[in-house]
Amino acid sequence: MAITRRGVLAGAAAAGGLPLTQYNLCMPALAGDDDVILGPPVKDQPIRKLSEHVYMVEAPDGFPTPENQGLMSNIVFIVGKEGVVVIDSGASLQIARMSIRQLQTVTKAPVVGVFNTHYHGDHWLGNHGFVEAYGASIPIYAMAGTRTAIEGGTGTSWRDAMLKWTNQASSGTRIIPPGKDIDHGFTLSLGGATLRIHHYGTAHTPFDVAIEVPEDQVMCVGDIMMDRRIANMEDGSYQGTLDAIDALIRNSKTAAWVPGHGDAGAKVLDWQRSLFQGIYEACTKAVKQGVPLEGALAVAMKDPRVADKAAETKGWASNIGKYVSIAYLEAEQAQF
Repeated sequence: MAITRRGVLAGAAAAGGLPLTQYNLCMPALAGDDDVILGPPVKDQPIRKLSEHVYMVEAPDGFPTPENQGLMSNIVFIVGKEGVVVIDSGASLQIARMSIRQLQTVTKAPVVGVFNTHYHGDHWLGNHGFVEAYGASIPIYAMAGTRTAIEGGTGTSWRDAMLKWTNQASSGTRIIPPGKDIDHGFTLSLGGATLRIHHYGTAHTPFDVAIEVPEDQVMCVGDIMMDRRIANMEDGSYQGTLDAIDALIRNSKTAAWVPGHGDAGAKVLDWQRSLFQGIYEACTKAVKQGVPLEGALAVAMKDPRVADKAAETKGWASNIGKYVSIAYLEAEQAQF
C-alpha cells in the first residue's frame, strides 16, 4: 500500500470515516487530549533477537486491515550501551505502544532516537508513540526529502488513509515528522553498536535510507528490499533499486538483511534482486520488441524469476499487473 504523488487518497472523512473535528490534526499534540478518541490497543507481537544488537517486531501481514489494525511493517531496535534506537516506528500510536512493551521485555534502556527510512506512513506514523513515551526532545532522523514530504500533504494523506484502512483503529495517532536531517555517510554511535547511513538515489522512493550496523554485519533496508512481498514502486525505480542493492553489497559486509516487510536474513537479498531483475528485464525486452503495455504482464510471467514467486508472495494477484506496468513505463522511458 502507498500514498503517492499519482494517487493521493481523499482521506477518511471523505470516505465516510470520522469527521475531522473528532481528531486533532496538530502535529506536536500528544494523546490524552479530551477531543481525541483513541483506537484500541494492538495485540502484542513477539520481539525477536536477530543479532547481538538488533531486535525486530515482525509484522505478520503485508497490508493494513481492521483485523491487524495497521500492523504491516516491521519495527527494528538497535540496542547499545548508551541506549536504543528505533528504525521505523510503525503505522500508528497503538502499534508503537505495543512495540515499546515488547522492547521493555529485553531491555530497560531508554530509546534515544528514531530513524524513518522513508515517507510512507506505515514506517513513521508510530513516531507519536515514541515521543509520548520518551519526550518531545527525542531526535527523529530522516532525509530532508522525507521530512518535507511528511510535513506536506503526504503526512495527512497517510494518517487519514490508515484510519480508513483500519476502520478507525489507529484513531488518535498524530503526525510527528522527523526533525533531524541526515544523508549518506551519517553515523551514530550507541556504544558497541554503530549506525551507518546509506543512500544511493531513488530506489523505493527518492529518499530511502538503509541503516547498517557494521559490528553485527546487519543492514536494515526499509522498503528497498522485501521478503515475499511485492513493493509498490509508484514513487520509485526498478533500475534504481537494483543499483542501490549493488551499492549496498559493494559498500558493506552485510550477512543479514532486515526488510521493512517480511522476515530477515541472508535470503532477502537474492529474493528481491531476482524478482526485480526478472520484472524489469522482461519489460525492457517487451519494449524493444514492440510489445504494447497490455502485453507486458504476459512477457514478465514467462520469466521464471517472476513466475516462481507468485505462490509465496502476499498480495501478488492484486498487485503484479500494476507493478509490471510501472516497470514497463520505466523501461520505455529508458529507451529515449
